[in-house]
Amino acid sequence: QVHLVESGGGLVQAGGSLRLSCTASGVVFSYYPVAWFRQVPGRKREVVSCIKPNEGITYYLDDVKGRFSISRDNVKNTVYLQMNTLKPEDTGVYTCAAPRTYTVQAMCDGYDYTYWGQGTQVTVSS
Repeated sequence: QVHLVESGGGLVQAGGSLRLSCTASGVVFSYYPVAWFRQVPGRKREVVSCIKPNEGITYYLDDVKGRFSISRDNVKNTVYLQMNTLKPEDTGVYTCAAPRTYTVQAMCDGYDYTYWGQGTQVTVSS
């Protein structure tokens, strides 16, 4: 089983920054697409960003474009989500995920994600 662990969440003021980390064990993480999901009570869980292997094609939710950046360090088997200019609307539980299989030609926001981390809370105060 692929094991994913997130870290880096916390409480910040609006306009601040956080960097989330998702570290995998048991696999060569660079082979996998990875997505960061955001869960807010009363709302659907949504992909805020994801990254594909190989060429490293990325996706960003419209609301975070220009503020968030996803990247990976294959030596550390880690995917990051750099979050800048944070807004209260960014508050939620952020969870990283990877699929067991995926369609190479499809965008990573539509994959069937099966491996999940425990989630890390991000709270942005106004």
